[in-house]
Amino acid sequence: MKKIMKSILAAAILLAGFGNIQAQNETSKTEEFKVYGNCGMCEKRIEKAAKSIDGVESADWDKETKMIEVTYNSAKVEMMDIQKAIAKVGHDTEKLEAEDTVYSDLPDCCQYERKKTMKDMHDHDGHKH
Repeated sequence: MKKIMKSILAAAILLAGFGNIQAQNETSKTEEFKVYGNCGMCEKRIEKAAKSIDGVESADWDKETKMIEVTYNSAKVEMMDIQKAIAKVGHDTEKLEAEDTVYSDLPDCCQYERKKTMKDMHDHDGHKH
């Protein structure tokens, strides 16, 4: 009888552990998005900013493709929070622009060509209607 009880207890512990792993996997997401930058210094800054957000498990930015792959706990953090953290350190993402003053403080090698924004496209200075 003791052996049966130990077996049942072991099975219950195993199933409980499996349930926790499954719950973690359900909230863990991996997504990619574009982040503008140039060099290895950019890579370190971008990845550090992403990882500074509680709930981000990993971040890997590719300087050739300008894409970052982020794995995060969707129950703790939203993707926009990650993009905000990256923009805050001077790097435009596909959805957010870094502040001009923060961008201009980046080292020269990190100053990437900035994308055209809606603000730029609607700037009507210098011409008449």
